[in-house]
Amino acid sequence: MSVKMKIYLAIVVSMAILVGCGKNEEVTEFNKSASYWYEHIAESIASNNLEKADEYYISLKSEHMLSPLMPTAILMLAQAHMQEEEYLLAGYYLDEFAKRYADESNYDYVAYMKLKAAFLGIKDAYKDQKLILDTIADAQKYLYRYPGSRYVPLVNAMLIRLHMTQYLLNENIAALYERIDKPEAAKIYREKNAKSIVNMDDITPPEKGIAGKIFD
Repeated sequence: MSVKMKIYLAIVVSMAILVGCGKNEEVTEFNKSASYWYEHIAESIASNNLEKADEYYISLKSEHMLSPLMPTAILMLAQAHMQEEEYLLAGYYLDEFAKRYADESNYDYVAYMKLKAAFLGIKDAYKDQKLILDTIADAQKYLYRYPGSRYVPLVNAMLIRLHMTQYLLNENIAALYERIDKPEAAKIYREKNAKSIVNMDDITPPEKGIAGKIFD
């Protein structure tokens, strides 16, 4: 089972648990209009109760899959979870939107939001090395696929920050190998940096994780 599939299963199970808990406590409603569920989603987001908003979304989805309110509800939830730094759940909703509602008018926006969620989800350069590399690759694909998008400047800013993070990580690993007298291993990481699009003179360490002030 892939890592991505495990994440999705964990999210689905978590949401199912939330619904079960909600039924025990309060949410026993069913057979309501799409606007009813949508309004409750919006109200729950406004009151910062995202668990309840997720429950109401499940009701909206199960009772009114074809409602024109579905796309907006999904994007609202994606944005709300992103603001709460719940990037896996944000990614889940963005994938939902991409599968059902993405078209030529919003492909670049959905792809940008997914990229932003992945970027902001990088908290520890050592633990998130694969995520860094994957996000670099996805950012490069974005620039190739959507060269005229309004989000290109932000994607470029993310990409540069990612390259800076990767450069600093390689430099730190090389220095570590030098301290333990493994010069050949250190050389490998220095050679990687020699091919980087940035160098040490370009790098100003960010104040708040790798995101720095890009989205402030």
